[in-house]
Amino acid sequence: MLLLFLFCACTGQKKEAAYTIGFSQCVESDAWRKTMLEGMKRELTFHPNINFIYRQADGNSQKQVSQVKELLQKKIDLLIISPNEADPLTPVVEEAFSKGIPVIVVDRKISTPLYTAYVGGDNYAIGKMAGEYALHWLNGKGKIIEITGLPKSSPAMERHKGFTDALKNYPAIQIIHQVNGEWLNQTAKKEFAAIAPQYPDVNLVFAHNDMMAHGVYEVYKNSSHPQPAIIGVDGLPNAGMQFIAGKEITATMLYPTGGEEAIRIALKVLNKQDYVKENLLQTTVIDSTNVRIMELQAAKAISQQQQIERQLGMLKEQQRIYNNQRTFVYILVTSLVLSLLLGSLAFYSLRENRKINSKLHRKNQEILEHQAQLVEMSAKAKAANEAKVNFFTNISHEFRTPLTLILGPLEELLGSTRNQYNLSQTLTLIQKNVLRLLRLVNQLIDFRKIEVDKMRIKASENDLIIFVADIIQSYKSIAQKRNIDLRLITKERQLPVWMDVNMLDKVIFNLLSNAFKFTKDNGYIHIYISRNDNNAIIRIEDNGVGMGADAVAHAFDVFYQGEYENYKGSGLGLALSKELITLHKGTITVLSEKWKGTCFEINLPLGTAHLLPNEMAPEQQQETKQAVLYEHEKIFTADLKNETVEKPETSVAPSEKEYSILVIEDNADLRQFLVNKLNTQYEILEADNGQTALQQAFDVIPDLIICDVVIPGKDGMALTSIFKNDFRTSHIPVVLLTAKTAIEQQIEGMKNMADAYITKPFNITFLLQTIQSLLGNRARLKEHFTSGVPTGLKTQTIGKPDRKFINDFSALVESNLSNEELTVEVICKQMGMSRVQLYRKVKALMNSNVNDYILNTRLQKAKYLLKNEPYSIGEIASKTGFSSSAYFSSVFKTKTGLSPKEYREK
Repeated sequence: MLLLFLFCACTGQKKEAAYTIGFSQCVESDAWRKTMLEGMKRELTFHPNINFIYRQADGNSQKQVSQVKELLQKKIDLLIISPNEADPLTPVVEEAFSKGIPVIVVDRKISTPLYTAYVGGDNYAIGKMAGEYALHWLNGKGKIIEITGLPKSSPAMERHKGFTDALKNYPAIQIIHQVNGEWLNQTAKKEFAAIAPQYPDVNLVFAHNDMMAHGVYEVYKNSSHPQPAIIGVDGLPNAGMQFIAGKEITATMLYPTGGEEAIRIALKVLNKQDYVKENLLQTTVIDSTNVRIMELQAAKAISQQQQIERQLGMLKEQQRIYNNQRTFVYILVTSLVLSLLLGSLAFYSLRENRKINSKLHRKNQEILEHQAQLVEMSAKAKAANEAKVNFFTNISHEFRTPLTLILGPLEELLGSTRNQYNLSQTLTLIQKNVLRLLRLVNQLIDFRKIEVDKMRIKASENDLIIFVADIIQSYKSIAQKRNIDLRLITKERQLPVWMDVNMLDKVIFNLLSNAFKFTKDNGYIHIYISRNDNNAIIRIEDNGVGMGADAVAHAFDVFYQGEYENYKGSGLGLALSKELITLHKGTITVLSEKWKGTCFEINLPLGTAHLLPNEMAPEQQQETKQAVLYEHEKIFTADLKNETVEKPETSVAPSEKEYSILVIEDNADLRQFLVNKLNTQYEILEADNGQTALQQAFDVIPDLIICDVVIPGKDGMALTSIFKNDFRTSHIPVVLLTAKTAIEQQIEGMKNMADAYITKPFNITFLLQTIQSLLGNRARLKEHFTSGVPTGLKTQTIGKPDRKFINDFSALVESNLSNEELTVEVICKQMGMSRVQLYRKVKALMNSNVNDYILNTRLQKAKYLLKNEPYSIGEIASKTGFSSSAYFSSVFKTKTGLSPKEYREK
C-alpha cells in the first residue's frame, strides 16, 4: 500500500510538454515594440514550461537574418518573427518553414505564403481609417504631408495604400509631400524640419506611427508656423494616448501589439490544436472625444496584469511550500519502507550467515589443501626451470666446441687453397657462416647469463679513446673498399673510464657492424666521444637507411627484427648491448629517421662511485685485451667482408648456353652460391628484390625462375602469381626456395601455380635435377605443340594464358595471310608486345621463330588451296601473301621439292 501511495503521488500531476520558442524582433527601441514584448512575457507567465529565446536586430535586416539562423541552430520548436523588411527576410523564413519549424509572423508581413500564421493589425484598414478621419477633419479639402516608415516594410506600404485609397475620390485633398521617417522620432523630426518651411499652408500631417507624429509636433513647437492637424498610428497608453491627452497630436489609430495573441496561437500550433492562419486585430480611432476612456481602460488592464503577476508569485510560493512538504512526506515514507526492508534483510542475513560460515569453514580446508599442492608444484616447476636453464647453457657451450673444431681446420684449408677459385670461394662461404653461427651462440650464452643474473662485470680503468680507436681499425679495410667515411671525432686527449672491456667491445662492435650493414657505399659513419661532468658519451652516427618510428620504439626488444629488408638479424644484438650497458650503470638510446640515418648514444658514468667492490678487477694485461679484440673482430666483421679469390683467366671462349635462369635471392652469399653452381650449364640473371626481378623477367623472358619466398618488395608468392598470370611469362617454370616448411605454406605456393617448392636447407643435386626435369618437360611440350598445321594446335594441356597467346597469335597470322605487308613489327603492335618478348614467347611455346612460322603457315594454306580449290597459281600466291607468282613458286619448291604445278598434278 505504501509503495502504491508513493507511485500515485509521483505520477498524479500531469506536466505540460516543454517547448522552445524563438522570437526575432526587428527593433526594440520604440515603445510599441516594448509593449509587444511585455505582452508576450505576460502570457508566458501562465506557461512556465516554455523556454523563450529573444533576439532584436536594431533595425538591420542582415543582422536579423543571421539572428534567425542562430535560433534555427539552437533547435527551436517554433519561430515568431517581426520582420524588419519583407523581401530580405523572406528566404530565411522559407528555410525555417521548409525544415518543418512552424513560423508565426507578427506585425509585418513577408513576400511568401510559406508561414504558419500571421498576427497583427490590418495595416490597409488602419491607413484607410486614417484617410477617412482626415477627410472628416478637413471637410473634403486641404493639403497633406505623409511621413512613412521603412519603404520596403509591409506596414508602411499597406498604410500608405489604405490612406491614398480613402482620398482618391476627393481631388480637393492633395498629398503634397512624402517623408521617410524610418519609424523613428528623431529621423522623422530631422527630415520634416528640412521640408516644413517649404509648405507653410499644409493642413494635416499623417505619420505612420505616434513617435514620428510627436516628432512633427516638436518641429512646430519650436516654429512660428501654425501647427496643422497631426494624425498618428499605435495608440499606446504611454505614447499616443498621452500625446492626445496633452493636445500634442490630433488623433491616433489604435494598432494593437498582438504579443499575447502571438503566444496563444504558438501554443495552439505546438499542442496540435486548431488555429486560424490570418489573425487580424481590431482597431479604432482615438482622439480627444474618447482618449480619457481609453486611458482608463489601459490603466485598468495594467492594474489587472500587475495583480495577476502578484497572484502568480503567491502561487509559486505556495507551489514551493507544497513541493517541500511533498518531498518531506516522500522521504518519511521511503525511510519507513527502507527500515522495514532492512529489518527483514537483517533477520534473513543472520540466518544465512550461519549457513555461510559453515560453508566457508569447509572451503578454507580445501584451500589449505590446494595451497599445499601449489607449493609442491611450484618447487617442481622451479626445479624443472633450473634444469632447462642448465641444459640451455650446457648445450650452448657444447655448440662452441664443434664450431671451434670446424673453424680451425677450415682456416688451414683456406690457407692451402688460395689459388683454387671454386674450392676457395666455397670454403670462404663456410667460414663466414661458421663465424656468424658462433656469434649467435655467444650472444645466446651471454643473454642467458644476464637473464639468470649470473653475469657480473669486471671493470678496470682504460682509456676510452684508445679502446674505441682500436676497434675502429678493424673496420678500416671494409670502409676503404666501400668508400665509407669512417672516422673518430673527439676533443679529448684521453678519457679514463672504468669498464669491462670484454663486454663493452661487444657493444661497440655490434653497433659498428649494424652501421656498416645499413649504410650504403660512399656514405659516412662518424664516432663522437665527449664528456660532461659525470659521464663519458659515445655517439655513433651514420647516414644509412634509418628506422621508422615503430622500429625505434622496439629497437632494444629481444628478438625484434625491425624493418630491415635485406638484413634480417637475430634480434639479440641490440637487446644484449642494452643489457651490457645497464650492467655498467649506463644508458643507451637511439634516434633515427627513415632514409636519413641513425644515431646511437651511450652514456657511461665516470669514476668508481657507481661500482660495487666485487665489480672492480685489477687492470688486465694488454696482451689479453688484444687477443679478445682479435677474436671479436673476426666474429663481428665476418658478415661485412666480401673477400673473393681471383678467378683464373681462361683462354677458351665460353660456349653459348641453351637456357637462361633468373635467380631471385636477397641474401648475397646464397645468391652467389647458386650462381656458381648453375653458371656452368646455364646463362644466369640475378635479382635481389621484387622490383628488379619483375623488370628482369619481363625484359629478358628467362627459361626458368628460382625465387626465394621472403625478399624485399613483393615476396616470392606475389611474384609467382604475377609471372603465372601475365601472358609474357606464364610459360616460365618457377621454383620457390624458402625456409618456411609448414605444409600450409607449401600449399599456398602451389596455389600460386609454382612448379616446385623446395625448403631450406636444400640438396643442391636435388635442385639441379629439378631444374633439368622442368626444362625437359617444357621442351617436350614445345615439340607437341609445334607439329602439324598451326590451326590444329592442341592447347588443352597447357595453361590458360599460354593457350590464349597461341590462339591469338595463330588467328592474327591466319587472318592476315593475304597481306604481303605482314611483318613482325605489325604483329608486335597488334599483340602489345616488344620484339624480344614476342620472339622469346613464340620460341618457348612453339619452338619456332616468328618469320618461319608465318612462312610455314602460308605454305600450309597454299598446299590446301592447290589440292582442294580451282584457283590459278597466281591467285593462290596473292591469297597467301606472296608478292608474285615467281617468288611463290621459288619458295614453294625450295620448301617442298616440287613446284606448285607439280604438287597439284601429283
